[in-house]
Amino acid sequence: MRRASASHGRSSFRDDSWLRTAMEARLVSIYDKPPRSRARYAWWRFIERHLPMLVIYLLVATLIGVVLAPFMLVTVPSGYVGVLWKRFGGGTVLNPSLLKNEGMRITLPWNKVFLYDLRLQSATETYNAISRDGISLTASINIRYRLKRESVPQLHQSIGPNYVEALVVPEIGNRTRQVMAEYTAEDIYSTKRAEIQTKIRALAEAMLGEHMMVGGESEDETDNAPYRIPLYAMLNLVDTLILGIELPNAVVTAINRKIEQYYISEEYKFRVAREIRESERKKIEAEGIHEFQQIVSQGISDSYLQWRGIEATLQLAQSSNSKIVVIGTGRDGLPVILGNADAAPWPQPGNEESAPKERTTAATPATTAEKVPADTLLKPSKKVPSIH
Repeated sequence: MRRASASHGRSSFRDDSWLRTAMEARLVSIYDKPPRSRARYAWWRFIERHLPMLVIYLLVATLIGVVLAPFMLVTVPSGYVGVLWKRFGGGTVLNPSLLKNEGMRITLPWNKVFLYDLRLQSATETYNAISRDGISLTASINIRYRLKRESVPQLHQSIGPNYVEALVVPEIGNRTRQVMAEYTAEDIYSTKRAEIQTKIRALAEAMLGEHMMVGGESEDETDNAPYRIPLYAMLNLVDTLILGIELPNAVVTAINRKIEQYYISEEYKFRVAREIRESERKKIEAEGIHEFQQIVSQGISDSYLQWRGIEATLQLAQSSNSKIVVIGTGRDGLPVILGNADAAPWPQPGNEESAPKERTTAATPATTAEKVPADTLLKPSKKVPSIH
């Protein structure tokens, strides 16, 4: 019996050693490098046993992250700022230092971030108004504004993201109707646009200073402290521009005619002024001529006139275009145009004795007969008067 038990014990020991050897061989085949210590062996055994569960946990966490990423990751674009709203933390965070700046921001999935544009913005609206003379018109107003960063949380809590439709557009329309009721349709259409848009902006800014926004009463005074601030501290109204004015066609036609007649009247005024200046000029010119004649008449004598007549005759004889010189019959021998008052009158027909004497002179070298046409040559006179 003892031998049998001993042999049975030896066989069981051999089986255990074989199993251990097989296990070691299996580990070597999986990991290539068997663990060298008992602690490392235990670590590898733990990984081998729990690796499937770890993979499952990682897959579940990844799936949850993909589902919650749109609710937790918020991208704040350039020029924007984010206002945080806590679902379980008192609502809107009014502390300006806790605003979400540009970039990727992480928040809890049950909270929300509202984005506001801090850059210069522009909105164009059309308003109906009535002028002082009762003309119905339509005005297109361009509003340029910009939010103030420190007051964006208060603006979000008091008015909300639709602050343009709730605050800016109605107020500008009210001020536009108020200002245009002070001017006529002609002034609005022609010359008063710049003045009107300046008044609209001034009245709108005054309105923003009159209205106060109150809120922020909460238990958490660090993030939601009470506030009482005017509207101009939240919104900076840069400018209000009048892009266009639409009037009835009959009114526009009448205004254009009036302006046309005005410029025609101005043209006539200019003409009258020009004629007045012209008459003054002529009057001054006549006075100058009269004074000149008086001065010259005192120094002119008969001998001087004769001398000037001789010079004129010589110049006329030396001219390249003159071929015949007609001399007067007066005793001074001057041309007819410069003759004296006592020169004999022109003879009547049949009175040959008193006929004026004429002579032909060659003042300048005559051109050759070949170059002068035959019909232009002078016929020889029958009687050549003598030179006295």
